[in-house]
Amino acid sequence: MKKIYTLLIIISIAFSCKQVSTQEKEIVEEQVVEEIIQDRSKDFPADIASVFTAHGGIKTFDQQQTMVFELSNPEGNEKHTTDLKSRHARIETDKFVLGFDGKEAWLEQDSTYFKGNPRFYHNLMFYFYAMPFVLGDEGITYEKVDDLIVGDVSYPGYKISYGEAIGDSPKDNYFLYYEKDSHQMKYLGYTVTFFSKESSEKISLIEYSDWNNVNGLLLPKTLKWKEYKDGVVGDVRSERNFVNASVSSEKLDSSLYKKPAEEKANTL
Repeated sequence: MKKIYTLLIIISIAFSCKQVSTQEKEIVEEQVVEEIIQDRSKDFPADIASVFTAHGGIKTFDQQQTMVFELSNPEGNEKHTTDLKSRHARIETDKFVLGFDGKEAWLEQDSTYFKGNPRFYHNLMFYFYAMPFVLGDEGITYEKVDDLIVGDVSYPGYKISYGEAIGDSPKDNYFLYYEKDSHQMKYLGYTVTFFSKESSEKISLIEYSDWNNVNGLLLPKTLKWKEYKDGVVGDVRSERNFVNASVSSEKLDSSLYKKPAEEKANTL
C-alpha cells in the first residue's frame, strides 16, 4: 500500500510539472506572436519624418488600430470609424449608413438623402483628417517642391504621388506644406482623379489651422478650404469641424464594416 501511495505522489508531481511546463510554453508562444512595431522614421525624407514627429510620431500612429471622429453638421453629425490597418470604414448618420468592407463600398438608407458615390466618399474625410500620417502609406514617392507663399510667410513643401495600382486613384497628387520652425502641417494641396481617371492640374487647397491631441497624435480640429489659383492663396471658401475624436490600439470586430443587411443575414 505504501508503494502504491508513493507511486501516486510521483505521478501527481510529474503531471503538475507537465501542466506548468505547458502553461509556460503557452506564455512564451503568446509573447513570440506579439507584434513588434518598428519605427519607420528612417524610411522617409528627413523633412517628412520631422513632420510626423511634430504630430506625435509615425510609430505612435502605427501602434493604433482604430480611428473614430465625428464630422460636425447642423443637421446631425457624421460618425466615421476606420480600421487603420485594413482601411475598412463605416460612416453613420441619422439618415444613412455607409461603409467599405475591403471589397465593396455599400450604402444603406431609407431615402435618397445621400446622392454621392459611396466608393469615393467612404475614406474621403478620413484622408483629410488623418493627415499627415496617411502620407506614410506604402507606394508613395516624395518630391521637394517650391515653397508656398502666403502673405509674407513661406511654407516648405513636398509633392506626394503614388505608384500604379495603389488605391482607387493612383493618379492623385498631394502637396504637403509645413511650418519651418515647428514642422507642423499647415496646408494640403490635392487633385481629384477618381472620376476622370486622368491626371489633373487643378489643385484644391486646405488650411490646417487648429489641432487636438488625440492619444498622443496631433490631429486637426478644423479644416478650411481656401480660394487657390496660380499659386495664390485667397479667402476661405468653406470649413469643416471635427469633434469626439479617438484613436485606439483596440481592433474592432470586422462585422462593423459589413453592410447591415448582410450582417443580419449572417446572424440568422
